[in-house]
Amino acid sequence: MIFIYNDYGGTHTTSLAAAIHLQIIKPSSFPLTKEEILSVPYFNKLTKKDFGKLIFHGKDHEGNPVYSIGRKSQKLVIPSLESLGTMLFEHFQIDERLVFSNTSPTVPMLLSMGGFFSRGLHLDSIGVPLLVKGAKQCVGNIYDLVESTKQVAHTTTTDKIIVLDNSQFQT
Repeated sequence: MIFIYNDYGGTHTTSLAAAIHLQIIKPSSFPLTKEEILSVPYFNKLTKKDFGKLIFHGKDHEGNPVYSIGRKSQKLVIPSLESLGTMLFEHFQIDERLVFSNTSPTVPMLLSMGGFFSRGLHLDSIGVPLLVKGAKQCVGNIYDLVESTKQVAHTTTTDKIIVLDNSQFQT
């Protein structure tokens, strides 16, 4: 299985989701401190040049690779990757499963504002405190999303590609 967490920017909720999936951060450490949040790999570190790139975060305890991608407002990124995956699976007879999990529904307003100030305007003095508050606000919801993603991925469905919109995790 290959897990790909995706959202608009690919550096905040996707990084938190990947870190939770990889057990870099665990529910026992909730609420997270500012230092824990800012030390999450790739959290608030990606730039415009990283949009549309698959970012490898590591392999989970079952050996499944975990990636993230920032898709901006391009609604066609995930369908394009889904189509590419289907083509590769069929052409090379790959017995694998791709799981795309949208973290956008978990994004609270504070995180959006923090991302705009920090990544968009390069005003970290304003953006980072908002990002930390926003991350603290949504990390439990992201944890639930990750657990749901893993559960759906391990179902007996025969679908090789699973796309989760995760609207049930709306903040």
